[in-house]
Amino acid sequence: MISVNRGPIVSAEFAARRGRSAIRKLPVDGSVKVGRLGLEGDEQAADFHGGVLQAVYAYAREDLDWWSDRLGKPLCNGMFGENLDLVGFDASGAVLAEKWQVGELLLQVMAPRMACGTFGGWMQEKGWAKRFNGARRPGVYLRVLEEGRVAAGDPVEVVWRPAKHVTVAEAVGAILDEEDVLRRVIAMADEEPGWDRTAMMFHVSNRTRSRATAPAAPSAPTATAPDAGPASPPARPDGAVHA
Repeated sequence: MISVNRGPIVSAEFAARRGRSAIRKLPVDGSVKVGRLGLEGDEQAADFHGGVLQAVYAYAREDLDWWSDRLGKPLCNGMFGENLDLVGFDASGAVLAEKWQVGELLLQVMAPRMACGTFGGWMQEKGWAKRFNGARRPGVYLRVLEEGRVAAGDPVEVVWRPAKHVTVAEAVGAILDEEDVLRRVIAMADEEPGWDRTAMMFHVSNRTRSRATAPAAPSAPTATAPDAGPASPPARPDGAVHA
């Protein structure tokens, strides 16, 4: 790992809806304490990032360099709002639910990052959200299983991996309602203790879950119950907010 980054909420014209953002993360000298909700001194300004299931965001330096080549401009560590910049480690190729030892921390891979309007405004690139999401180089949101301190130079080691493998890059498809990936994420959530909440993070409502897990429809028409509509999203486990 080559950089640990954090940043405060600031006024931001590019974040038109809210007028504030904490996407700008700057490298920190020395070690930083990391708790269940993320890095000490780090802030977030939107409720679709953060909380205990998305406490830390990690991105690969190699993917930043890949984007730099395509955008024709340098991208510094922390440019995508990531807390950890990794080198020689494929963050987007990480497997959902696997666990990493990073310094004193034990982290668990939870979900891919999806680009939002604030990210697009920050990058000042037309069609950025679609382009970023389509590249399937999302980086990874992590849950903190064991708190501690982390610093640039700490090694990143995979210490456990689930039997069913769905990579973070592949999981982007679950958020985009690609049914084959939804089936794989749901199957994994059913087998790994505590992973049903993670499936919900991919917007797998009860309605979508039923569709993705149901057997193939018979050729003859059958009666169906009235459509009750999608289930309400689950309550956040902690009410914390991110940006």
